[in-house]
Amino acid sequence: MIPDPEARGRPSRRWAYRRWDGSQRSPLEEADELFASLADELLYHGDPQTALRRRLLEGFEGADGERVLGLRELLERLRAAREAELARGDLGGAYREIAEQLEEVVAEERAELERLRAQADAGDERQRSVSLPALTERQLALDLLPDDLAGRFRGLQQYEFTSAEAQRRFEELAERLRQELAQSWFQEISQALANPDPAALQRTREMLDALNRMLEQRARGEELDPSFEAFMERFGDLFPSQPTNLDELLADLAAQLAAAQAALASLSPEQRAQLEALAEALFEDLDLAWQLDRLAANLREALPDAGWGRSYRFRGQDPLGLAEAAEAARRLGELDQLEQFLRGATAPGALAEVDLEQVARHLGEDAARSLDRLAALARRLEEAGLIAQREGRYELTAAGVRRIGQRALGELFQRLEASRLGSHPAARLGQGHDREGQTRPYAYGDPLNLDIERTLRNALRRRGPGTPVRLAPEDFEVAETEALERTSTVLLVDLSLSMPMRDNFLAAKKVALALHTLISTRFPRDFLGLVGFSEVARELRPEDLPTVSWDFVYGTNMQHGLLLARRMLAHRPGSRQVIMITDGEPTAHLVPEASGDGYEVFFNYPPVPETVRATLAEVVRCTRASIRINTFMLDASRGLRGFVDQMTRLNGGRAFYTTPEDLGDYVLVDFLEHHRRARRLRGA
Repeated sequence: MIPDPEARGRPSRRWAYRRWDGSQRSPLEEADELFASLADELLYHGDPQTALRRRLLEGFEGADGERVLGLRELLERLRAAREAELARGDLGGAYREIAEQLEEVVAEERAELERLRAQADAGDERQRSVSLPALTERQLALDLLPDDLAGRFRGLQQYEFTSAEAQRRFEELAERLRQELAQSWFQEISQALANPDPAALQRTREMLDALNRMLEQRARGEELDPSFEAFMERFGDLFPSQPTNLDELLADLAAQLAAAQAALASLSPEQRAQLEALAEALFEDLDLAWQLDRLAANLREALPDAGWGRSYRFRGQDPLGLAEAAEAARRLGELDQLEQFLRGATAPGALAEVDLEQVARHLGEDAARSLDRLAALARRLEEAGLIAQREGRYELTAAGVRRIGQRALGELFQRLEASRLGSHPAARLGQGHDREGQTRPYAYGDPLNLDIERTLRNALRRRGPGTPVRLAPEDFEVAETEALERTSTVLLVDLSLSMPMRDNFLAAKKVALALHTLISTRFPRDFLGLVGFSEVARELRPEDLPTVSWDFVYGTNMQHGLLLARRMLAHRPGSRQVIMITDGEPTAHLVPEASGDGYEVFFNYPPVPETVRATLAEVVRCTRASIRINTFMLDASRGLRGFVDQMTRLNGGRAFYTTPEDLGDYVLVDFLEHHRRARRLRGA
């Protein structure tokens, strides 16, 4: 039985269980796979914060094979969605469409007037419904209609139509515009705003007044009267979405009004003025208009970040209606807010507040799933104990450090041939602690590691059964143990700027971690020291190794590195060696200060004889101290080859010319062979 991950996050924080069927994966397994995918970045940057940020930007391949989109890809998709939205239609087309429909109404009315005048001129008085003076007056009224949209609409509102068809079309246009304007302002209450029934309008005015009073009371810090619950009990039928609290209602209304204003702001100044005047003509109720203006001002004050002041340049061909334009502006506003949110996300946890339904609506279901998984990135690693947050930043835990080292070691061992694995057995048996499973008769001077079973058996065989069992020295049999062969190693890693510039740094750091893991887990009695060197050298602690990065300086001070290594190995038992990983010649060394109080760094590129001599002098000191130097060169230039040849002749160590891909193989094999040689020599 395993916990059901889908049950997590519920308010009760309980777990649901189901029978194991072999297909489920525990959260710890997922965290391990996730951590493994981050390992190289964690090693390269030495900072979980940076590694998580890069993964956040670039995405990753999930363990289930699904591509998790990074923020860069999501932002590209978001920009494409915005371009598609802007290309959907022409906002100015709504203005032109209204003007064209008004002209059709006027044309229909003119045609009817012309028909009636033609009847009068023909002397047909049977169906005349309008006198000739009235016909002339109405034709003159049409001729005097203003050219602007709002003035033309107001003129037709006051005009007495002759044509029933023209009147019907005008009333339908007015009703449609009233609905569209109401929807564009406040879609939530558009039906209430557009309802021409006097009783319904009065109730709408009362609702707006109550809502405005609540907003103003909240702004003053007063208790709400009415309460939101009382407000919804009285006016809830006017709000189809049934908001659960005042904040939800206000956020929805503010988003709609901001979108409507953005749509208006996207028009030319002349078109905007005409549509505003048209709205005044459609909603002539002064008290209703005042309540709407009051609500707009209160919403701006209560929610200043709702997106007021936006405007867009629509580039499509098809005309957008007023409600369609406001809805398009609302979608664009959501895209703007989403882009701002994604650009401001500097850590996975910041994505936890994203509206996944909105993301799915605009960018697709796969984008929503990706953001959900990105948001859980750090949380899962924290729950697995691999990273921890301290002072607002993520750091590797001890378990995380061990996991990286184990992974680096596992990668390198997988590359080695099977014949090179094994447990490098000792050439002889000795006085260690790990029993070998073999025994032998006790000899004077042996540690008294008695094998009780065999000792008692020997006594019973000699004296026969019965108690008490009496032991004699010749009955003693001791357990043989593995011979203890200790080696002491210092790993010198080049941290100069050339290492990352030549893509050598990650391989070197992996080897350092793998070697530390190998020694601490399989050869715990061995000593491993770590030294990083660039312009100067410094001793590194194993626990700091995952966060070590290169130095932003030029200079390869092998002399100082060898000096520190020699001092670290001075009193260490067993065979002693230095493993040096570098990609450059010695270009720096220490020289005494003129005051005699300390040392300063001398740097020169290309290398000068003084630096070479100082470095080789330290090689000689290591040789005299029986310290072997094995050098792994990642960039075997002629100058580096020449220097390393001199060093190996003086020291007797070995030189390896390798690549970042093969470095780990060389180092691990050489280390294991060094152990075997040490044991063979001890056995001899």
